[in-house]
Amino acid sequence: MSIRPDEISRLIKQQIESFQSTVEVYDTGVVLTVGDGIARLHGLDNVMAGELIEFPNGVYGMAFNLEEDNVGVIVLGSVLGIKEGDVVKRTGRITQVPVGPELLGRVVNPLGQPLDNRGPIEASVFRPIESRAPGVIDRKSVHEPMQTGIKAIDAMIPIGRGQRELIIGDRQTGKTAIAIDAIINQKNTGIKCIYVAIGQKQSTVAQVVETLKRYGAMEYTIVVAANASDPAPLLFMAPYAGCAMGEYFMYNGEHA
Repeated sequence: MSIRPDEISRLIKQQIESFQSTVEVYDTGVVLTVGDGIARLHGLDNVMAGELIEFPNGVYGMAFNLEEDNVGVIVLGSVLGIKEGDVVKRTGRITQVPVGPELLGRVVNPLGQPLDNRGPIEASVFRPIESRAPGVIDRKSVHEPMQTGIKAIDAMIPIGRGQRELIIGDRQTGKTAIAIDAIINQKNTGIKCIYVAIGQKQSTVAQVVETLKRYGAMEYTIVVAANASDPAPLLFMAPYAGCAMGEYFMYNGEHA
């Protein structure tokens, strides 16, 4: 079998014409120090406040403190695999969490990652954990009641939809029980519920989830769990994530 020189040149020309190069450009920095869930980085001059930063071991962080010569990042995961000199890169994305009806009935961490061993969450919508609050003109007065199912509260100090209510008291006085009763009582009302557990034991969260399942309340509830064993930045992020998930339903004309 003989190959003619003109065939070789034609094949080479075809290869050159069909060649496509993909270049990925990243804005990178290096880790100066790391400890207590905080990493200080150098070199990320154009980073945005609240931007996600990717570390080499797959852990993400959130740019929190922007200084003249370094950036303070809260690490949203374990710092054990991060060391001085590691190269990090910007993602260009503000810290967001998945939102939407796909999360109903699921137990997730503050990043929206599932904790209930029921497979991935196929959410198509994301919301930043911090967003501008609606102005006074956009708000409507509280005019619709939200029944908790507890007669003393509903009769004496009724709660309205859209109202903030603080439940405060000593340990083991029934604060969680009031919240759980209120969630269970929202069945067939169309209200979506988000229960955020911050710094609780995994066993305590599991008991709450089991109670909600027993009464069929998990069908309209999202549980966001930042357990006592989780890094401190995840505990900090948990209430923001829960609010972002609730705001999705609010901005889509539903109650949460």
